[in-house]
This record gives sequence, C-alpha cells and structure tokens, in this order.
Amino acid sequence: MKELIRPMMATLIRKPFSRSGWVHEEKYDGFRAIAYRRGKNIHLYSRNLKDVSGDFPQIVQALARLAGGDFVLDGELVVFDREGVSRFQLLQQHEIDHRIQPIFVIFDCLEINGEQIMTKPLAERRKAMEIMIPVNSPLLQRSRIVASNGLVAYETAKKKGWEGIVAKDESSSYEPGKRTRTWLKVKCRMESEFVIGGYTPPAGHRTHFGALLVGLYDHGQLRYTGKVGTGYSEQGLLRVIATKMKPLETSTSAFKPAPQEGDVTWVHPRLVAQIAFAEWTKDGKLRQPAFLGLRYDKNPSECQWRGRDR
Repeated sequence: MKELIRPMMATLIRKPFSRSGWVHEEKYDGFRAIAYRRGKNIHLYSRNLKDVSGDFPQIVQALARLAGGDFVLDGELVVFDREGVSRFQLLQQHEIDHRIQPIFVIFDCLEINGEQIMTKPLAERRKAMEIMIPVNSPLLQRSRIVASNGLVAYETAKKKGWEGIVAKDESSSYEPGKRTRTWLKVKCRMESEFVIGGYTPPAGHRTHFGALLVGLYDHGQLRYTGKVGTGYSEQGLLRVIATKMKPLETSTSAFKPAPQEGDVTWVHPRLVAQIAFAEWTKDGKLRQPAFLGLRYDKNPSECQWRGRDR
C-alpha cells in the first residue's frame, strides 16, 4: 500500500452564494472514507486512517468489480431513509442490524489506473470518477450535483431535508488533510461532534443509561456543553454505547470545571458522538440536543470549541 491520503475538508460558511466556475453538491450525513485498489486488494480507510474495510464487505466487493486498474476514490459511506435523505443515525444502526445496507457515495477521484491526479482540476477528477462509476450501481453512487447557482442549490437542500450543500471550485486541486476555501459547505441542519465525558443512570423504561454528558476541548481542557437524553431509537443502540463506555469508567470528571449534575458516572474522554441540536445558548450549551451516533472516524482531540462552527 502506498502512503495513505488524508481527506481534503471543506470550510463552513454561513450563507450560500452563486459564483461562476463553482459546482454545488449535496452534503451527505455519514462516514467519510477513501477507497484504494492495489491489484486485487481493496481497502477503505476512514478520515483518521482507520481501516474499515471489514465493516463494509459488500461495498468492498462492489469496488473490486469496477473496471480498470488501481485507483483511489474519495467519498462518504451513507444510509438513505425512505425519502432518499442520508441519515447518520441509520448508518449507526448498521452496526446492530446488518440488514441495513450502506452505500458509498463517491465525489472525487485521486488516482485512476495507477496515475495520481490530485493536482489536476476538480472538473477533470470528476470526469475520471464518472468514467469509473456506473450510473446503475446499487452500492456505489456518484455524488449528486444540485445546481450551478448556490442559492438554488441551498433551497433545494432545505426542501429535501438534506444536511446541506458543498460548493467546490472546479479549477481547484486536491489538498490532502487541509481544510480549504476551495471547498465550502453550508449546513441546513445543526450537527457536530462532541466528546463523551459521562452518563446518568437510566430512568423509567430506559435501560443501560439515561443521558450522555458531552463537551468540546477549549485550550486543552474539556468544556462541558450539555446533556443529551434523546435520540436513542433502539435498545440495541443503548447497549452498544453502554458496552463501549463501561471500560472507560473513572472516578473523576474530565470536564473542567465539572458540571453540577448529580449521580453521574464519569468516563475517560475517548468516545465521540454526533449530536444534532437547535442552537447554542448564550452560556455555551446545546439547546435541544439529540444523539445521532458514535463516530469512529474522528479523534476526541479534533472536537474543539474554537472549531464548533467549522
């Protein structure tokens, strides 16, 4: 395997725009992944370079069937709901229900037939990707280009309930590991990643735990941002989360300062959760947070207070 490539990232902006030479794609709500083919070997790597090939065997098989030689493809592992909207919580449920079939949505080609093309313009890389990915493939899809006008694309995304849109400069090269201004994202839904630092006991009919206590790193210390008690759609999901938290239990809080919550079991800050929320309160807490899933493709250190709006 050649040196692994860290994904290029988009910069969050507040409002959509329309500009000549830019395309607007649907923003997908899933796991970022880069696929490599080296001879007969296929590997999928997450954005933090974890090999997740074993978790998505059918997608690996679909990639192996593609014509041509060695390649590197950048995309998002997603699960769509009945309305065709990607939902992170559905992808999370794949872990406990393997009847749920993820799809690999591909939006960039970094290598084709063994030739590295990251320095070529996005428009050329997109054409290379479209040559490789058939339009009728059930497990591999080309990312959806919405409209050339970003204002129209954003309105479409809002109407369809998408997470947002990504505007890309067609003349831009691929910059591994960088958050650039040639890819710009606009969100329709408020979602972000937070570090789990503790949990409360279950109540009522709930089992395993009641709510998660989450936070973001602020100048090296974990800052408490709220308690998340909704969004756990299945008992199986509660069990999976509880099983992962159990070995992380500790007697001291990782939050500085510790939140004034009674009867909390503290955990070492090793797990990252995807959380949807309505807005930030004036005192820096999440309003109406809901759990969407655990993120295995991000490190806790990436969850930064200063980057909460990125």
